[in-house]
Amino acid sequence: MATAECVVDAQGRVTRWNQGAQSLLGYPAAEIVGHPAAELMAEPASKADFLHAVGTDPERWSGELALRHRDGRRVDVVVVAHHGAPGSGPDAWRVVSPLDGTQPRPEDDDLAHWALDQLPRCSVSLYDADLRYRRSNQSMETVVGLPDAAIRGLPIHDITTQPQTSALADGLRSAVDSGEPCRLESFQRTGGQRRSHAWSVDFAPLKDPGGEVRGVALVAHDITEQYWARKRLVLLNEAASRIGSTLDVAQTARELMEVTVPELADFASVDLLTALESDAEVGEEALHGTVTLRRVAHRFAPGSSPALKTVLDIGVADSYPEFTPPARALAGGAGVLSNAEDAEFVEWMRTDSVRAARIREQGYHSMLAVPLRARGATLGVAVFYRRSRQDRMERFDHDDLLLAEELSARAAVAIDNARRYTRERETALSLQRSLLPRRFPDHSAVEVATRYLPAGAQPGIGGDWFDVITLSGARVALVVGDVVGHGIQASATMGRLRTAVRTLADVDLPPDELLTHLDDLVVRLSDEAEAGAGAATTGNGAARVGSEVGATCCYAVYDPVSRTCTLASAGHPPPVIVPPGGPATVLPISVGPPLGIGGLPFEATVVELAEHSVLALYSDGLIETRERDLDEGMAKLCDVLNAADGPLDESCDAVLSTLITGRPQDDVALLLTRTRALDAGRVAAWDVVSDPVAVSQTRKDVSGRLSAWGLEDLSFATELIVSELVTNAIRYGAPPITLRLIQDNTLICEVSDCSSTAPHLRRARVFDEGGRGLMLVAQFARSWGTRHTPTGKTIWAEQNLMPTE
Repeated sequence: MATAECVVDAQGRVTRWNQGAQSLLGYPAAEIVGHPAAELMAEPASKADFLHAVGTDPERWSGELALRHRDGRRVDVVVVAHHGAPGSGPDAWRVVSPLDGTQPRPEDDDLAHWALDQLPRCSVSLYDADLRYRRSNQSMETVVGLPDAAIRGLPIHDITTQPQTSALADGLRSAVDSGEPCRLESFQRTGGQRRSHAWSVDFAPLKDPGGEVRGVALVAHDITEQYWARKRLVLLNEAASRIGSTLDVAQTARELMEVTVPELADFASVDLLTALESDAEVGEEALHGTVTLRRVAHRFAPGSSPALKTVLDIGVADSYPEFTPPARALAGGAGVLSNAEDAEFVEWMRTDSVRAARIREQGYHSMLAVPLRARGATLGVAVFYRRSRQDRMERFDHDDLLLAEELSARAAVAIDNARRYTRERETALSLQRSLLPRRFPDHSAVEVATRYLPAGAQPGIGGDWFDVITLSGARVALVVGDVVGHGIQASATMGRLRTAVRTLADVDLPPDELLTHLDDLVVRLSDEAEAGAGAATTGNGAARVGSEVGATCCYAVYDPVSRTCTLASAGHPPPVIVPPGGPATVLPISVGPPLGIGGLPFEATVVELAEHSVLALYSDGLIETRERDLDEGMAKLCDVLNAADGPLDESCDAVLSTLITGRPQDDVALLLTRTRALDAGRVAAWDVVSDPVAVSQTRKDVSGRLSAWGLEDLSFATELIVSELVTNAIRYGAPPITLRLIQDNTLICEVSDCSSTAPHLRRARVFDEGGRGLMLVAQFARSWGTRHTPTGKTIWAEQNLMPTE
């Protein structure tokens, strides 16, 4: 035998001894098996010494051992020990050592040469240190499409002119210059191939014994199959997020088209059974024989000729004989792959000359027809066509069919959801869309991302809401609320509360005062609901239950100038704050009673936030489930926000995917904001002496600041506004008086004094000396108003930065 083999068990005893081991050390198996392996060592050794020499690697060990021959001489051998020997248990060691062939042979060089030349699925080219081509193996010659004799001595730029040639040249140069290997992945067509392939290319520097780089090996592996497999996985992942975003049949079909064209097909269509239009379930008999389908959506690959026409327009129905691929897919309940030369396809084209002409014009030669089935019901068929393209496989294959079936199955579920529930949910969905904000204006104070998930029990109908409200002074209000219950009544109550919050925010009430007014409103709504329930009794005098109205709300106001956030909560979970760099913590705010209790106070909490802090407001449906309490949910939310430091939309998705499994048990509202700070150079403030003489100097100060900001065009209007507001403060207010200009998305002018008396517009008579100031302010400002402060009031006015025509 060419190998000596010995097996040593966990106790250090020899359990197997082959003929090669006897040849190496002279001991027959009868003398060794059952004896301690340590007796074979040239030096006296215990079991522990032997096991230490073998090592403790859990899998394999290799090294030199000094052994004792049966005749007493020392034998130095190199062994390889494998942990775990077949038939001897996992703790045994199998030790092997070669008996011959341990020295290089002359024929080894031939073996190396043949190996390089005949490597399957591994294309190798050799370049010298000057990056001149020297030779390739057989596989690479096929890829390049040119023999060695034609290109030897040429740089790679003169061998291939594909777009990624420069990247290949850079890889060769990097390997030579650095002496380190590098890698590149490319997708291109080579000179010896008709189609583009995906390649994993390694550039390995070739060094002489002295370490000097003498050349470089370009080793290319064709990874086209893996490339398309990854593309299919990406397509499935994209489909999961894009298909079924609405409860609209046509939109869902279009989403399937957008995902699959051009990534999978050059043209695709979705056709639904006309039998579904009667709102009845389609029986199996309707799926056999000639079937009638109505076109719902179709799509050509981007860049297709505008002259391309479809056989059917959207909304038009057509009949398909039973031998056609769409009809066969419906009857068999499985996808059908057809090529242009298939007998059924040829027969279909013969009987449908218009379709045949369109297919010839557009060059389609391969087709997939996949039934749309969901919950045991057949809805229609999705059809995909492909034509020849250099960047893709020519025909559909079985993997493409499986992918199309998976995508179509996802689309079918979404289409079935829309078909079943659109009519029943139409009123509730319309109400919900009208009550929740569709989009928010851009705010310089915060970056905003939101998510809303309805409860699974009543999809689309809930009482959670969120809002972002622009306030004066570049501030912004952030709101999340939760009305108790589900259904249209909860949605209607949510709409009334959201409107009330916006109205109260418009008069710039502090958060604690705003919640007090909102609490009064909920008490009145609850009284009205109870009165209505008392009137609407059943014949036996039983009133409806569940008439009470309850809600929670968290209201926060953020000021980007001072970077302060003032918050108040009415029975709502506390916000989570994530400073730049973390960690995420729950804000220790004072949580008041839920709205509707009445008579109890609310307290505001003021915190200073670092710029780029993330503030998370949410409803309890996000953190509390039957399996998880509030504390555990908040801890998990903090963990997710700690790890989510990218775009807010991605953070929202990460929060929902981590905390929500399947359909949520309760409505979920999530509002994430990233704070911004207004640069000090965009804010100017002056103390104004309570003397009419100071008005002139104030106008000069304002004019100078506007010139520094490059807003000279606004000087006239701004000086007039400042003059009127400062004059009013001097005449009717109380010192101290301050003036502040803020350059935000608008130019904001604020005059504050210590009087709580708010001015109001009035129409001055012809001979009145005053009364026209605020009228002028209203004419020149885009908006103006008053907000009360702890020390008095602030009158503000905003102008567009660019004057309107």
